[in-house]
Amino acid sequence: MSAPRVVEVGGVRFGDGGLSLIAGPCVVETEDLTLRTAEKVRSVAAKLGIPFVFKSSYRKDNRSSVDYYEGPGQEEGLRILEKVRRETGVPVLSDVHTPDQVRAAAEVLDVLQIPAYLSQQTELLLTAARTGKPINIKKGQFVAPEDMLHSVRKVESVGNRSILLTERGSSFGYRTLVVDMRSLSILRGHGYPAVFDATHAVRVYGKPSADPAGGTPEHIPLLARAAVAAGCDAVFLETHPEPAKALCDAASQLPLARLEGLLAVLLRIHEAARGGGGGAS
Repeated sequence: MSAPRVVEVGGVRFGDGGLSLIAGPCVVETEDLTLRTAEKVRSVAAKLGIPFVFKSSYRKDNRSSVDYYEGPGQEEGLRILEKVRRETGVPVLSDVHTPDQVRAAAEVLDVLQIPAYLSQQTELLLTAARTGKPINIKKGQFVAPEDMLHSVRKVESVGNRSILLTERGSSFGYRTLVVDMRSLSILRGHGYPAVFDATHAVRVYGKPSADPAGGTPEHIPLLARAAVAAGCDAVFLETHPEPAKALCDAASQLPLARLEGLLAVLLRIHEAARGGGGGAS
């Protein structure tokens, strides 16, 4: 299979044969926590030599209950993300949910992310694509990886070819997600870098995210190792200093203290896969 197109995000290159990182807390909580986490991840990434894009959602629009924390909202959330970008020097990524959010988000963000459950929304994809910003499309849990080509074509139709495709698991019965590692090769076959989200893949839907039964975080390292061996171009890891206290996805974020150890292992697997001619390439 030919290599995917290289996509550059603020100096971070996806699809050039290296392994990149997208990481941060699930949602923007406080300015202090967001900045501290970004700086810690930046430090770890710099130590290991892994290119890094910071991710945190200014709003989570798909919470299962109206009572759950959704984030600080677009204005305050983008202000905090802009401060992260300015003070750490790393590119930032966040979700957009409706076309009317896109313009303001594009003024701050380096990558516009299309949430999985909106991965086929034509007007949202086209509006985001017209900004010229890189677009990270998360594969819907209900979409076969082959069919993500339709979403790719929508973005390409307005001349944007800075696309990332993120695998985050597929629905399998009620509440459960499974990951088919063949998906990474199929997504790369659409011509763009494939990212693997190891943290959303362990969510157990229908359970509150603060409920210990709402995720299986012990499987995050296993899935991340498998995806890197299978040839993904980047890993996506939601991480928090104290996941049990997180206001969103508390049961499926990686403890920040464990990030460096996991990334070190992933880099060794990546080098071994490249040296052995394995992986999706």
